[in-house]
Amino acid sequence: MKTLVLLDVHAIVHRAYHALPEFATSKGVPTGALYGLSTMLLKIIADLSPDYIAACYDLPKPTYRHEAYKDYKAGRAKTDEALVEQLQKSYDIFRAFNIPVYSKEGFEADDMIGTIVEKVKKDLPAQAGKNLDIFIASGDMDTLQLVDGDRVRVYTLKKGIKDTIIYNEKGVLARYGFGPKLLPDYKGLRGDPSDNIIGVKGIGEKTATELIQKFGSIEEIYAKLKKTGGKKLFEKVGIKERIVQLLADGEEEAKFSKMLGTINRNAPIDFTLPEKSWKESVDLEKVNAVWNELEFRTLGQRLKDILSGTNKKSEEKNTAEEGETKKTKKEKEENAEYRYENLDELSVMLWLVNSNITNPKGEDVFNFTKTKDAKEAKAILLAELEKRALMHVWETIEEPLIPIVKNMEKVGVQIDKGELAKLSKEYHAKLSAIEQKIWDHAGGEFNINSPKQLGEILFMKLGLKPKNQKKTGSGALSTKESELEKMREMHPIIDLIIEYREFQKLLSTYIDVIPELLDKDGRLHAKFLQAGTTTGRMASSNPNLQNIPNESELGRNIRAAFVADNGTKLLSFDYSQAELRIAAFLSDDKKLIEIFKNNEDVHTAVASEVFNVPLGEVDKEMRRRAKVINFGIMYGMGVNALRVNLSSGATIITEARPAYSGAVSREEAQKYLNAYFEKFSGLARFLQNIKTEAKEKGYTETLFGRRRYFEGLRSKVPFIKAMSERMAINAPIQGTEADLIKLAMIHIDTYLKDEKLSDKVKLILQIHDELVYEADATIAEKIAPKIEKIMENVIPLKDSKGIVMKASSTEGENWKEMKKLV
Repeated sequence: MKTLVLLDVHAIVHRAYHALPEFATSKGVPTGALYGLSTMLLKIIADLSPDYIAACYDLPKPTYRHEAYKDYKAGRAKTDEALVEQLQKSYDIFRAFNIPVYSKEGFEADDMIGTIVEKVKKDLPAQAGKNLDIFIASGDMDTLQLVDGDRVRVYTLKKGIKDTIIYNEKGVLARYGFGPKLLPDYKGLRGDPSDNIIGVKGIGEKTATELIQKFGSIEEIYAKLKKTGGKKLFEKVGIKERIVQLLADGEEEAKFSKMLGTINRNAPIDFTLPEKSWKESVDLEKVNAVWNELEFRTLGQRLKDILSGTNKKSEEKNTAEEGETKKTKKEKEENAEYRYENLDELSVMLWLVNSNITNPKGEDVFNFTKTKDAKEAKAILLAELEKRALMHVWETIEEPLIPIVKNMEKVGVQIDKGELAKLSKEYHAKLSAIEQKIWDHAGGEFNINSPKQLGEILFMKLGLKPKNQKKTGSGALSTKESELEKMREMHPIIDLIIEYREFQKLLSTYIDVIPELLDKDGRLHAKFLQAGTTTGRMASSNPNLQNIPNESELGRNIRAAFVADNGTKLLSFDYSQAELRIAAFLSDDKKLIEIFKNNEDVHTAVASEVFNVPLGEVDKEMRRRAKVINFGIMYGMGVNALRVNLSSGATIITEARPAYSGAVSREEAQKYLNAYFEKFSGLARFLQNIKTEAKEKGYTETLFGRRRYFEGLRSKVPFIKAMSERMAINAPIQGTEADLIKLAMIHIDTYLKDEKLSDKVKLILQIHDELVYEADATIAEKIAPKIEKIMENVIPLKDSKGIVMKASSTEGENWKEMKKLV
């Protein structure tokens, strides 16, 4: 039996667009919906193993339904420009897969699908039609009316783009209480708000279901109603007199609504089964070319894996000798390109050329260089580095850092499993207690981890009505943490849910996971990704140590399990306010430079300037707000974002400072911005110049010459352009900071080698601006001041306008309880 899959492209793309983040390429081309479509296509291929695939599209022009009813779908908002752009681009994906596309002016994708289903069942040659199963892949439920036994089934999305369900005729009956053929009647009675189909006024889901179950189709309902004694018949089986009258008054609306909701099975299209299956005609090179253009770096290999899996059984039929000959040769050809011993080197080189390709794999390197030979790839990448004036960054920062990072991973960090076991017991107990409190507020047990169930409790049962709450792809109100934060004051359950999630995240990401990752000596060897971010900073995985919370006691407790080995101490070195110091000397802002040269507290000094009060009169709330403003300015924060961040965590001030109490208004936030830029005009000019130059060049540069490209600055999509502008503003500052910590790692490594201390002092962690070493206890205090000095002199004073990149050190038996060295 062969299988045909019919894709309702618009429904799938629309669902993906709302379900996924706003992905975009480095050129600013929106891709979230296209990524969802591509992954859905891969899932369909893996799950259903189709022989034939056809893609059906809606067209932007009105359909015959609009001609019959001008308000059809009138309530729908205008399609976003970014979604329109992706719908147009989706044709390229199907062309590459050699999947035929069907659309027709005046008809919808559902009509294409209905017509093809009918043609396969009736009009195709009996042999072909009889041996063809049909799956309809869609993002909505309208196509369920086409379901026919087990032969025509609907493969649809329950939520997001991963959770799918297959409906056959029994499945439709179980969901609605009646069969697929009566679904248009159901829509005719209850209407459909999403399509602005009116139905019969006053009749909802429950009544519509009851009427259909008892009397059948709309035509049958009205035939029985018009018979002598029809009304009494209805009342006899429990249909209230009011409903009977609504039916009588709404006959025309019911039949018209059913017509609008019925899929047309006779659209004027010519459908024929392709001579070859899609697998026989797919062009993998074209598919990879489209996905590479969209910067979907992993999908090509996933398709390859799926296809090899579908062909596995036929390969196993070969004789052992034939299989060995073909398979061995194929594996040698495919794997030769990846056996290059310095693939890490090529990966970092490619990332340096284009930082938007983070943590590149071998496939990325060879796609970019358009060669399968590693030595040729290296030559091409070196030429690109030279062309982009990046050889200095490669030779002085990234290349010498590679062995240091590898050694840091190899050494690992000692973990106290007993401490984690104690934390696990304590946190699980607290999690259970919080869970019970949440259930008490909710009036019953439910799955707190289920967004659907949580949404039902918050928005339906408890009746919370937040303003401007974002929705998920399925149209439900979002329960993401950012959305819950808006609701903190509405009900005590919200604080409990946020607290529950914090405990659960710490348990599932670190406390219960780390013990499983330890080697036989109890050491954790996390992966440190030198090319892991677009900014130049390092990242980490298995687990992500960069994200261990340090602001809450709950998070800091985990650090207590990171301990010094016998006979050693942990030494931690951290740059102080590195970004602000870098911003001061890069911008040549005289006021900021003086603040740091005079060793003043920068947030207090800025508060004094912005709020126009003497240094001695700056209170805690003023300093807090100055800190928010300092970092907000450097990250391109607009006035609204600044207002929100200034209001968050605001201290309630007594009558002595009434102007600083509670939330901050937009006008107040604008006033602070204006005052900041007036007082620190050098920094203001610098940030504006970054934006201007980035638009002209397409990239920004750090003090050391590292480039970050922002092609999104030329995007036609407003949110992508605005996002690129915000990121570009901070890129030279954050990138210089990344260069600084990497150079510090290199200089310290050189010092330890020169002093023959490499066996006694080992780098074990790099977390943002912090370096952690495991040092022989007998020399820890002796070497700490020397390492501090090395870090402070990475950038010569002549380049930093006399500002010292201040570093401080702490030591301890574990990473939580670290004390300053005297």
